[in-house]
Amino acid sequence: MRRVAVTGLGAITPVGNNVKDFWESLKKGFVGIGEITKFDTSEYKVKLAAEVKNFDAGDYMDKKMARRMEAFCQYAVAASREALEDSGLQMEQEDPFRVGVSIGSGIGSLQAIEREYQRLLSGGPRRVNPMLVPMMISNMAAGNVSIQFGLKGKCINVVTACATGTHSIGEAFRSIQCGDADVMLAGGTESAITPIGVAGFTALTALTDSTDPLRASIPFDKERNGFVMGEGAGVVVLEELEHARARGAKIYAELSGYGATSDAYHITSPAEDGGGAAKAMELAMAEAGITPEQVDYINAHGTSTHHNDLFETRAIHLAFGEAAGHLLVSSTKSMVGHLLGAAGGVEFIACVKTMEDGFVHPTAGYQVPDEECDLDYVKEGVRKEVNCCLTNSLGFGGHNATLCVKKYQE
Repeated sequence: MRRVAVTGLGAITPVGNNVKDFWESLKKGFVGIGEITKFDTSEYKVKLAAEVKNFDAGDYMDKKMARRMEAFCQYAVAASREALEDSGLQMEQEDPFRVGVSIGSGIGSLQAIEREYQRLLSGGPRRVNPMLVPMMISNMAAGNVSIQFGLKGKCINVVTACATGTHSIGEAFRSIQCGDADVMLAGGTESAITPIGVAGFTALTALTDSTDPLRASIPFDKERNGFVMGEGAGVVVLEELEHARARGAKIYAELSGYGATSDAYHITSPAEDGGGAAKAMELAMAEAGITPEQVDYINAHGTSTHHNDLFETRAIHLAFGEAAGHLLVSSTKSMVGHLLGAAGGVEFIACVKTMEDGFVHPTAGYQVPDEECDLDYVKEGVRKEVNCCLTNSLGFGGHNATLCVKKYQE
């Protein structure tokens, strides 16, 4: 199999609209959660979300094009632009049919559905915007990125709920390994902080009703009671190693393993013994040719729901055995909330920056230990050399995905 390098990073997040600001916020433990401003929550039990701030799509693309995109597509294009510029890839020097896209969204545009349904009710079917469907469907994030940057290779949209971003990167990794592409833009994007989105997750009892932004998303804390919805995008440039070397690219890290499984258990709850998530971690480590003892850090799915954090802890114990005792485990969602389909993309970037900087960011807000969650969840940031890390994502429907990232060595 061909080796795969990470050569570009791009992010739009609740704590920064570029990778530098995003990472500096994580290192400081800055929490990007606040009161929902996108709609009136007076009748809602849930008041908090992690919204993207001060985003202007016109800063990243033609304003006319931006008007034909919903927010989830705008975020994807913005993050992709940063990742491409960061990579130094010059498309005029590339075969565009060898450069592809694997960017997923778990939901697509709830905003478009809500808006056009109101028009349908008030004015009948002829009032519905003819652009509804192409603005709503989740594959349009990948499609718009392809169009914006002239990427004519494989263009796919993986949809596995909260595992979407991680699966999208994993499938891009596979595409390069097997020779379908030389370069892939990969990651996830989401913007679902809408009336029906928040109402739906609230009805599912998945969201916290905390009104304290600093005690709302508290993964692995005994007082956790639900996740905080976030939004944004995380996109990376993956590149066949020899292709990257030949053009003198900066190589951030090597993506060396990918594991994907299904719990075949329940539509919302992970398997109670953690068996499915454990197998995904085991598969990723096996492909990377490493042992549990060689993993320094896990960026956990860590949603701040009771079941997820408990069952993911069990999964780590199952996959690592005694080696679990030396692991550092933290959750990016403690600061940015749960970005749903975009979570895996931004959390992969956090892993790459962790290795580059030699710093493991904290699980912000973690205060009250849970005797059933007994790993080192990094209460305070830790300065540490990290040579190998895993990132986990678990999605409704039982989807499990793990990526193994290593420091690049010749």
